[in-house]
Amino acid sequence: MPNDRRGFLTLFGGAAALALAPLREAWALDANQASVLISTALGEVYQVINSGQPPARMYRDFESIFVRYADVDVIARSALGPAARQADAGALAAYTQAFQGYIGRKYGKRFREFIGSRIEVTGARPLKSFYAVTSVAYLNGRAPMEVEWHVSNKSGRDRFFNIIIEGVNMLASERAEIAAMLTTRRGDLAGLTADLQAAG
Repeated sequence: MPNDRRGFLTLFGGAAALALAPLREAWALDANQASVLISTALGEVYQVINSGQPPARMYRDFESIFVRYADVDVIARSALGPAARQADAGALAAYTQAFQGYIGRKYGKRFREFIGSRIEVTGARPLKSFYAVTSVAYLNGRAPMEVEWHVSNKSGRDRFFNIIIEGVNMLASERAEIAAMLTTRRGDLAGLTADLQAAG
């Protein structure tokens, strides 16, 4: 994948996936609400990108956006894979907290590359048990890219839980990276958590 694509994935991977959204019953999510969620999240992301703040403050702000608009628990558990089912509640909570901080720092480092760029939400459609919100990213000096956001309210709030950038699955990419880190720690979740806290 070209470096500009990788850079964009790095910024919005976790994106991917960031004041809590209003609580709604599961049946209430519709295409408009899914689109509004992503538009609102992107607006906050670009406020941070163009704020001129020091990097460390930007990373914290991006982590806050991630927590507000992404389904952090789902993303963190999916990235961890089978080990999430075997972990006790305390260890899993510590890992999840470390994961969201790691995401904020990791993806925040690419902020400056996207100053002056924009993403336009172009529509939303039901897909399986969630909504796919489509958008186009216009980056300075680069060809436009299609970006798809997966939004659900299975957790009780409207949140995005995955991003597909020109066929590249953010959640799958994070799962592969976390799996490699966990393998390095020989399956030790506490060790992985410590590595995530120190990363970046």
